Amino acid sequence: MNTSDLLDLPRLGDDLGRLEGQLRAAVTSEDPFLTEVARHLVDAGGKRIRPVLAVGAAAAGRDGIRATDEVLLGGVSVELVHVGSLCHDDVIDEAITRRGVETVNARWGNLVAILAGDFLLARASEIAAGLGTEIAGLLAATIARLCQGQTVEIQAVYDIKRTETGYLAAIDGKTASLMSAACRIGALAGGQERHLVDAITVFGHAFGMAFQVCDDILDLVGTDASLGKPAGLDMVAGVYTLPVIRALADPDTGPELAPLLGAPLDEDRRDKAREVVRASVGIPAAVAVAREWAEAAERALLPFGGGSVVDQLASLGHRLIDDLPSV
Repeated sequence: MNTSDLLDLPRLGDDLGRLEGQLRAAVTSEDPFLTEVARHLVDAGGKRIRPVLAVGAAAAGRDGIRATDEVLLGGVSVELVHVGSLCHDDVIDEAITRRGVETVNARWGNLVAILAGDFLLARASEIAAGLGTEIAGLLAATIARLCQGQTVEIQAVYDIKRTETGYLAAIDGKTASLMSAACRIGALAGGQERHLVDAITVFGHAFGMAFQVCDDILDLVGTDASLGKPAGLDMVAGVYTLPVIRALADPDTGPELAPLLGAPLDEDRRDKAREVVRASVGIPAAVAVAREWAEAAERALLPFGGGSVVDQLASLGHRLIDDLPSV
């Protein structure tokens, strides 16, 4: 799903064009090398899902509204947090590609990647501070939740007894929290009524949960080319996601899968483990969980009544699921 496919909002193309300009300006520093490094993943593109959610949250129930500079800056702040966290995640995962290009750590080393991530998080906080104390406090709390979610995940690395509860707690912090913050920041910056701000916040959390479950499914059923990074990377890194957890719990596939996991995987063992999971109940079970979250996201938008923006937001989670490759 491309950025332009996410929401067919009036003026969205213009809004996102303005946002890209603000995003590039935000990662420009007095040091040309730091600017080059900070722009590396920004310029690589990505779907810009979080800024689009911010714009959509401001426009929900107000079809045709143009995003204000404040809304766009809110979107920039959450995107910078996202990209900064990717710089740090790639160091943790020892990843070599991201969005089809070299990771910052692969190109310049871990130290530069960590500093680049810190710089992006600092820029995000600076922008949020200019949008008011509530948004600044929200972004700071979200960064803390991202760290907590990542910590929960790290503690379960290579643990074949990882629980579904632990998995959901990790993705709540590392993914859903920022999606939720993007929606809330967009709604606050856009002047939505307080009860609608709360509703779109719930939507963002539920959509973020559906998004991450789908992303974890894609890691197992997608290809290197479609993912822009090596497929099966989570299992190689010892991160056992919902489809794997369900496959391990299945008496038909668990005994075959468990001996393959619990330690770093070479290419042959990775491919075999993916094959077992793909043939198990794990994938359809995870799809069903993602669908539950997509339905929760849709219900959260009921206070907005309707309109094209609301209808498209409500369909986002379902479209992600429907776009998953069949296995």
